[in-house]
Amino acid sequence: MKTRLTTALALVLGLASPVAAQDAILNVSYDIARELFAELNPVFAEKWQAETGRSVTIDQSHGGSSKQARAILEGLPADVVTFNQVTDIDVLAEGGMVDENWRDAFPNQASPYYSLPAFLVREGNPKNIGDWDDLAAEGVQVIFPNPKTSGNARYTYLAAYAYGLEKNNGDQAAAQEFVKKIFANVPVFDQGGRAATATFAERGLGDVLITFEAETGGIARQYADAKLERVTPSMSVLAEFPVAIVTENAESKGTAEVSKAYLDFLYSPEAQRILAQNFNRVHDDAITAEFAANFPDVKLVTVEDVFGGWDKVQEEHFAEGGILDSVFVNQ
Repeated sequence: MKTRLTTALALVLGLASPVAAQDAILNVSYDIARELFAELNPVFAEKWQAETGRSVTIDQSHGGSSKQARAILEGLPADVVTFNQVTDIDVLAEGGMVDENWRDAFPNQASPYYSLPAFLVREGNPKNIGDWDDLAAEGVQVIFPNPKTSGNARYTYLAAYAYGLEKNNGDQAAAQEFVKKIFANVPVFDQGGRAATATFAERGLGDVLITFEAETGGIARQYADAKLERVTPSMSVLAEFPVAIVTENAESKGTAEVSKAYLDFLYSPEAQRILAQNFNRVHDDAITAEFAANFPDVKLVTVEDVFGGWDKVQEEHFAEGGILDSVFVNQ
């Protein structure tokens, strides 16, 4: 009798309680990816439910990429990272949180999509901004976040520097002076891309916003009443969006399987289409062709070709006392 009552009580309690998600992961991502993953996550959850019979909750954390990496090292329990800068995952690998061979765990150097620094200008482009040298002109206000806290802005810095090198036949000193002029035209350095977007689109500060090409499309769509216009420069730097499983956390939490499936999903046709619809360049050839109108031709250079790779960039440009610090002089 007691057994039957206990069983009945358990059934009643079970029916009365909400059904808990059987899987849950935390995706720690870059600052301006909120809307993108808000579209991607429900599609993955539906796919995971259909394939495994298990529900999944995907929590998100967004912030400047470098700041996010430090937070993980300090205890933020990320299962996966979807960053916009290779060096920030390398920091996690050095800290033992991510496998050393993380680039080999997924296709395309673990970068399911990519972009490039591009421009967003005000209606009619009153300052006639078309390329990087226009950003160094007197009287032009340029908006982008602080490269010391934002992976987005580091790509902006590298793209401007690469353009300066090409414009000046490889002269490093001239390239640095060119970048200094652009930095001198920045009225405020926000911590991340989200704040920089608000500065430009909501506060109305600046003549041009520099951000990932993917964001220029999304921001123009979000602030349609402002009639902002996208501008693709003649050349830019390939900006990979690397992903990785935070192995130490995923293994201890028992989420390694769903974490891998989540990152694999980003390479699927369903996810690649969502990424392209949001102005990200993708590796799926059919979907690239389908959305070709979103992606103007541009000369893309790589960090490896121009700067000798991320390790060298970190040492020469982004380390304390490096070239980036020198262009901040008098800012």
